[in-house]
Amino acid sequence: MDKEDTKNRLYYKKFSNDGEHLCFAGHIDVVPAGDGWDSNPFTPTCKDGKIFARGAQDMKSGLCAFIWAVKKVQNFKGTISILITSDEEGVATWGTTYALKEMAKKDMIPQYALVAEPTCEKILGDSIKIGRRGSINGVIVVKGKQGHAAYPELAVNPVNLVSDRLPKLAGKRLDNGDEFFSPSQIVITDIRGGMEVTNVSPGSLKIMLNVRNSTKTTKENLEQYINEVLDGLEFELTLSQSAKPFMTDKNSKVIKKISQSIENVLGVKTALVTTGGTSDARFMPEYNIQSVEFGVPNDTIHACNEYVYEEDVIKLEECFSDFIENFNK
Repeated sequence: MDKEDTKNRLYYKKFSNDGEHLCFAGHIDVVPAGDGWDSNPFTPTCKDGKIFARGAQDMKSGLCAFIWAVKKVQNFKGTISILITSDEEGVATWGTTYALKEMAKKDMIPQYALVAEPTCEKILGDSIKIGRRGSINGVIVVKGKQGHAAYPELAVNPVNLVSDRLPKLAGKRLDNGDEFFSPSQIVITDIRGGMEVTNVSPGSLKIMLNVRNSTKTTKENLEQYINEVLDGLEFELTLSQSAKPFMTDKNSKVIKKISQSIENVLGVKTALVTTGGTSDARFMPEYNIQSVEFGVPNDTIHACNEYVYEEDVIKLEECFSDFIENFNK
């Protein structure tokens, strides 16, 4: 299912005509290596029980584990598939979102998906992700009138216009969150105006912001709030939603089964969380796919000298094998 310069692959086997479709999904692309590596980031290096390489945690270890788990399957009630895409770390235009559209055309949409993103915080199995916050990006441009700093009465300084309203934007909580989501909060990421000189007041002020939103807050809610705060000013507002929030019901079969397998193999009672950035799982709710994310710890993702413990990859495969074996029981 290649598109433009993005390669996508779907491998599947129908073990029986009855049963359900379980998909293991992951991305094979990585972020740039960056400088400061002690070894070649694109030649896996094993040392002291660790594997060093770009993408070792995010998320080639997860891919490795579920490929090996699936290879061993002899019997299964239904269909098992592997979806591997290569546009998750980029703009995510022709990866999973495109692959799912193509799968829908072929009536190949699964009921359940396990995305092997690195989800754990301290030890393997301590947390799985049952949803993710959305991400809303915003740009506000407040208009004024440029002027000489010595004659402020002849200018309209947008900094002055916004100064008493900024506290109503910066750090504002738009909801109270819930059991799984932290409150949606406006985070100001950049403020700039003027020409970087001391004797000219700016003609406009640009404010950039981001909101990692829960299912309780929408882009429309944010737009309404900003318009209310800045009412009476001349301004332009641009909002874009790069990812929508989603959550799989905690009682879903896929969540219960992987939680049980983690306890069976690792002896760990996993936590159900929605923290972190975005992932390809965000495209699955549109197709009514009940998804869960589970993989190795994520403490070195996107960092120099990214590494994964060899033992964690082995244990992750054992979890996936147990998950498959007990999925229909």
